[in-house]
Amino acid sequence: MLTALSIKNYALIDHLQVNFNQGLTIITGETGAGKSILLGGLSLILGKRADLSALKNVETKCVIEATFNISNYKLESLFKKLDFDYDSQTIIRREILPSGKSRAFVNDSPVNLSGLQVLGAELIDIHSQHETMQLIDDAYQFQVIDALAKTSSELQKYKAAFKAFKTLQKEYDDLLKFQSEAIKEHDYNYYLLKELEDAKLIEGELEELEETYETLNNVEDIKEQLAQVNNVLSDEQIGVMTALLTAKNSLQKITKFSSKYNDIYNRITSSSIEVNDIFTEIETLQDQLDLDPEQLLLVSNKLELLNMLLKKHLVTDVSELIAIKTNLAEKVSVTEKLDDTITEKQNEVATAKKEIDDLAETIHKKRLAAIPSLTKELEAILQQLGMPNAKFNITLNTTETYQFNGKDNLSFLFSANKGGAFNELKKAASGGELSRIMLAIKSILSNYVQLPSIMFDEIDSGVSGEISNKMGEIMRSMSQSMQVFTITHIPQIAAKGNTHFKVYKEDVGEVTQTNLRLLNHDERIVEIAQMLGGVEISTSAMAHAKQLLN
Repeated sequence: MLTALSIKNYALIDHLQVNFNQGLTIITGETGAGKSILLGGLSLILGKRADLSALKNVETKCVIEATFNISNYKLESLFKKLDFDYDSQTIIRREILPSGKSRAFVNDSPVNLSGLQVLGAELIDIHSQHETMQLIDDAYQFQVIDALAKTSSELQKYKAAFKAFKTLQKEYDDLLKFQSEAIKEHDYNYYLLKELEDAKLIEGELEELEETYETLNNVEDIKEQLAQVNNVLSDEQIGVMTALLTAKNSLQKITKFSSKYNDIYNRITSSSIEVNDIFTEIETLQDQLDLDPEQLLLVSNKLELLNMLLKKHLVTDVSELIAIKTNLAEKVSVTEKLDDTITEKQNEVATAKKEIDDLAETIHKKRLAAIPSLTKELEAILQQLGMPNAKFNITLNTTETYQFNGKDNLSFLFSANKGGAFNELKKAASGGELSRIMLAIKSILSNYVQLPSIMFDEIDSGVSGEISNKMGEIMRSMSQSMQVFTITHIPQIAAKGNTHFKVYKEDVGEVTQTNLRLLNHDERIVEIAQMLGGVEISTSAMAHAKQLLN
């Protein structure tokens, strides 16, 4: 509930500070006294956009602050979702700076307007003839039905399941689309993969094959050069091995004379051993060299294949071809397994669809069960409000279309006159009738759900006498379970309030200001008497005012 409101430098208000209580609060005042200014200030608290025209003094910032007791509202989860700081005594502040910028705060933490609007809708409902038009909105009509049907738990589950269903359905559709594209590419990918697999790729083989090819392609020349080297090493007359042996034998004879000669001898011996090893290895290489045209052809063909693949895939190394082969294998595998994946996803979609269908059916049945009660209560209240022939024809039909709140189509038809045809509310009801219907609906809802504080802005427009008295009784009845404000010009309604404020204008120096004052019992009598008979208060008006208050 709204417990306090402070307004500084807004429109005709210089500084206003007022506290509110539970129950029915009446706000009266002459036309033009500034009741709309009060509503405008509250609207800013609820997230309405502001501009410099709101400033009374354009050189000073405007500050509007409201305190709400929300201990019974169960809004902790909403505060967490909005990332607002929760406090059972929540303070909302709006500031409009001379620069034109606007700032909003919840419990002294800055917030954005969109979040403030969401929170504001849970705190106070400002109802005027303009807001009455929400009656013709399907979403609002469903809210009314669902409040009586007590479907909040099922709707919460349905919305979560519907969100999951849409996600699964999108994944399934994406898989089908992917399959359509993948099938086109599958044959080509499979051909490329088969070509790479048949190549039996081995990392590093390109360099090895190139070396083998050069060797096989030059066998005769290599043999000739190796033979020449062996002749140089092993010739009995001038061969390196013979020369080293002679030198070794000569040095051996003088090693005993000096360590220097012995060192040279050892070096000659090592060289001799190394040359002998070289000779032996060359002989082995010569034995391994055979002219093999078939092997040369195989190596040549493999080199040609590898170079073709490298060029085809725009890479420079066999390791890159192997990576491409791995990637192609994954694509081909995914495509070949796609049917199983799609079937699995299709089953998930079917399971999710059954869940939301079952929930939608439960919601539908509970709504159907609530419609007769809603119809009966609405017609009974409207009869009290001077609409004895008001009739509703509320029908609910299941469709195949999934909506955010089920699978129902709701038809909310109304007839104001006996024997009249049923028609949509916007066509069948006048503005005054819509106001009374809205009051009836709010009254019914207050018995089923925790409504925010509500402010009726001249909802009694166009009614008088006994009807207005009944409207006042309904508002007072509502105020037993919630905080109700009503701005009224009707004395019968004003007399029903637990507290009564008067909006008035006064001239302070050269400036006109709007103020709000809490009336005591005697002041209420005078105010109601003026509402009954005008500024000149008669004795009968005073007596009537006292009678109304009593």
